[in-house]
Amino acid sequence: MTHPLDPLTADEFRHAATLLRREKGVARPGWRIAGIVLREPAKDVVRAHRPGDAVDRAARAVVWSTTTGTAHIAELDLTGDALLSWEDHPGHQPNATIDEWHECDEAMRVHPEVVAALAERGITDPSLTLIDVWTYAGTRVPEAHRGRRIGWCDVWLRDSPTSNPYAHQVAGLKLIVDLNTMELLEVQDTARPGFPPVQGEYDPEFIPDHRPRDGRKPLRITQPDGVSFTLDGYELAWQNWRLRLGFTHREGLVLHQVGWDDGNGVRPIAHRLSFAEMVVPYRDPTPQHADRTAFDVGEWGLGFMTTSLELGCDCLGEITYVDAVLHDSAGEPVAIPNAICLHEEDDGVLWKHVDGRAGAQVRRRRRMVVSTHVTVANYEYLVYWRFYEDGTIECEVRATGIMVTTPFEGDAPPYGTVVDARTYAPIHQHFLVARLDLDVDGGPNTVVQSQTAQLPMGPDNPDGLALVQREEPLTVEGGFDQDWASQRVWKVVNPHRRNAHGAPTAYKLVPSATVPALVDERSTLFQRAQVIGHQLWVTPFDAEQRWPCGEFVNQSERDTGLPVWTAAGRSIEEADVVLWYVFGIHHVPRVEDWPVMPVDVVGFRLTAAGFFDANPALDVAPGT
Repeated sequence: MTHPLDPLTADEFRHAATLLRREKGVARPGWRIAGIVLREPAKDVVRAHRPGDAVDRAARAVVWSTTTGTAHIAELDLTGDALLSWEDHPGHQPNATIDEWHECDEAMRVHPEVVAALAERGITDPSLTLIDVWTYAGTRVPEAHRGRRIGWCDVWLRDSPTSNPYAHQVAGLKLIVDLNTMELLEVQDTARPGFPPVQGEYDPEFIPDHRPRDGRKPLRITQPDGVSFTLDGYELAWQNWRLRLGFTHREGLVLHQVGWDDGNGVRPIAHRLSFAEMVVPYRDPTPQHADRTAFDVGEWGLGFMTTSLELGCDCLGEITYVDAVLHDSAGEPVAIPNAICLHEEDDGVLWKHVDGRAGAQVRRRRRMVVSTHVTVANYEYLVYWRFYEDGTIECEVRATGIMVTTPFEGDAPPYGTVVDARTYAPIHQHFLVARLDLDVDGGPNTVVQSQTAQLPMGPDNPDGLALVQREEPLTVEGGFDQDWASQRVWKVVNPHRRNAHGAPTAYKLVPSATVPALVDERSTLFQRAQVIGHQLWVTPFDAEQRWPCGEFVNQSERDTGLPVWTAAGRSIEEADVVLWYVFGIHHVPRVEDWPVMPVDVVGFRLTAAGFFDANPALDVAPGT
């Protein structure tokens, strides 16, 4: 039975493509489809839905003409088989597609000018090269190529057909390509530092004298009686948690209708949780890296780059996998087997106390994990949403993969770390933007900034020990900053629901892993990604306001998202609020990060703060 929030099916993608082709002639080779996504119904429609109800299905598609270069947004009624609207967006470039990436790689490797440039460097087998396409900032597109859909390309070299391509950069060689025509527009040749003798391999097959470490005994995780969760379609139930799984080409994994069943019904906590942007700027102004800033959500799409998971390697224990379906740039369905992993984990002690007379009471902590993995060229992002028996929601991101490195001559550039022979890795940052559409106890909600204040010494505080909590409701949308000195947190409060002690029910965002922008506000980076200027943004819900740096990020010049929306100064008091939390990694490379990087772990938590009347995990059964 279809639910209004179920992801689009393979047949629905085909239907959407057929509609576009029939009504507007959208077909290859003259057109590409950047993305087709479920047009999610209004919140009141979703809340009112009951099993067995008829479901109207609609989609939204972003397409562009490879001939005119014009982007269009189409609204499609899949139930009624109709095109509802068609908007022109000249001057904007939709996200790049996986098809374009592969086609550019294949076309450039056999292009005579590229073959000649490689031969001048002693590379006689172009099949060993990888042409890695990056997108541009609009202001960085070379003047001669303005108005085109442009990509710039790194060139990398493998030692053998299956060895690591990112071990050897063909430094100083940069290709400028028209992605609509796959025409090579320019070959930039700026330097030839050669190929230092690096050890850039991580696969044991290619590491000389590699010997696996001894002494690691098997670790088996079993649940003889089966798992404790159920999955009905896309609805997940575990302990008191209830939520729905979703998946889109831009965000990848999406969580819908997250709530807690207290025995009297499901209490809403969040309507929708996802990642809305990921900004990765390389902080190196040299020609090899000056254009290296990625918007992995807006320019490429986490869903498109999601990879299949494997039992025993990516996930351990009793696993349930969920497949995903997306589409290629012609609108044909593309399946991603095992895109989402569901499993339970033991996580140490949940609560414990030892009494001198009564002895010990202890409960083990268990968590429900919903995870997915994304490969973004050289980097990997492992995303985990974890649900705990005490009502905590934890989001964790693990970054691993292979750093971008560059050979040099003479002194090493000061913008990174030397990690191998005449080879350095630039300093870079990973800013992740989590879109948290909260709905605490059904709303409306107010966001309260809560922080600890130290009271001055005086007659009532002779030793200066007194601490009090100061709380300030946020009334107008905008950007807000973390404050370590006061241990600031943000509570999402329902002023119309009270717990047993008279306090309003609430969940709080516990900030961590925040990254300072460290960038001039006049810079190209900041102009395109002003979201990184604050750690938290709060806006009233608007179904059309989904992307913090704007709908069209590829070749953008300015951030048309959060800074534009919040300039309206809308009220966020007792409203349907959306939190945009900015966190990530400030990556100063280490030698130990090469040739493959151990995971760097960042994240944040949403914890109950008066949502319950007492510890909600008191009823967890003791272990056996």
